[in-house]
Amino acid sequence: MAKITYIEHDGTPHEVEVPSGLTVMEGARDNNIPGIEADCGGACACSTCHVYVDPAWVDRLPPREAMEEDMLDFAWEPDPVTSRLTCQIRVTDELDGLVVRMPEKQI
Repeated sequence: MAKITYIEHDGTPHEVEVPSGLTVMEGARDNNIPGIEADCGGACACSTCHVYVDPAWVDRLPPREAMEEDMLDFAWEPDPVTSRLTCQIRVTDELDGLVVRMPEKQI
């Protein structure tokens, strides 16, 4: 289980516990976190679960794979360092304390 803080574009934080094995996207979906639409359901076929990972966490996550890199090209204002798709981040105990920020909109 990991505590993850999702911060809406307006600054509203949502701290929730997400079971290990789920994705960060599933944690948002299961806890009704606004700002993560996840239109493709986690298939890495869209960019509607895009977030900006807090800089302190960027190097602690597994690197992006090619498919995620490709989908980030369609995200709203992607950042080359901090942008991630939450469907591609699997929750582990080591992610306890992870902070992600939502973009202004999902496209």
